[in-house]
Amino acid sequence: MDDRDLNAVASMIYRQLKRWISSRSRIVSVIVQPLLWIILLGLGFGAIFSAQNIDTSTWPSFVKINPELLKNIVSKYFTTLFGGVDYITYLITGMASMTAFMGSFISGISVIWDKQFGFLKETLVAPASRRSIIFGRMLGDAIINTIHSTAIILLSLLVSGSINIWGIPAALAYIFIMSLGFTGLGIALSLRFSSMEGFQMIVNLLTMPLMFMSGVFYPLKTMPDWMKTIALFNPLTYAVHGSRYWLTGTDTGLSFMNPLLDLAILSIFTTIFTIIAMILFDRASLED
Repeated sequence: MDDRDLNAVASMIYRQLKRWISSRSRIVSVIVQPLLWIILLGLGFGAIFSAQNIDTSTWPSFVKINPELLKNIVSKYFTTLFGGVDYITYLITGMASMTAFMGSFISGISVIWDKQFGFLKETLVAPASRRSIIFGRMLGDAIINTIHSTAIILLSLLVSGSINIWGIPAALAYIFIMSLGFTGLGIALSLRFSSMEGFQMIVNLLTMPLMFMSGVFYPLKTMPDWMKTIALFNPLTYAVHGSRYWLTGTDTGLSFMNPLLDLAILSIFTTIFTIIAMILFDRASLED
């Protein structure tokens, strides 16, 4: 990259950050949504997975001989199922990745918005290369999404005592790489659409199955075999597994998964979709 390209990257990062700061509704919605998931699912399902809430009055008489022992056995089972932590901690550490994942596709919506209001044409005729312009935009959005995830992790410290604060920087690195890749995917998709409605429909079809087949809400090991197969090809799976490992030390992935493999797969995924987004933006015309 020459100086013009570096300036273009820096300018686009600055623009995206400035837009983010001025859009309070976006900041609130991106953070409040996962908090609602945490409250509704974490507290709701968390109670189900707590042995203390088991009603022993309905147990057969021969089971009531030592109800506390049985409660401890059930509690041990659930703790082992979620990698040694309670469900609320398990869920929150997954939500950190999910927050960045959901925010990544907003970049695609903003590209369509810029198409409609003419800003995209200004960037296409800028003296810097188009690839540096779109790369700067992707970096800016990835930084913003990582900030959102940081907020979720910091809030999680208030409700869970199992978070490893020293692992937060490593976890955020996984989340940043994943966010950059999905931002590239969102931009690549948006360049093929002229309306936000069509883009949002496709995004909704993608995000829901990717979220539920990534280990955010329940361990991969408990999934049916066909869901495990899909999860293996889901980049979000490796971001959730890797970031959760650094945040809690738990390993709820499949037997072959480890933090280094997670990092390698995320890097490959991000490289591929960064290149695709740059190529597609480079080929875009003023009439698109």
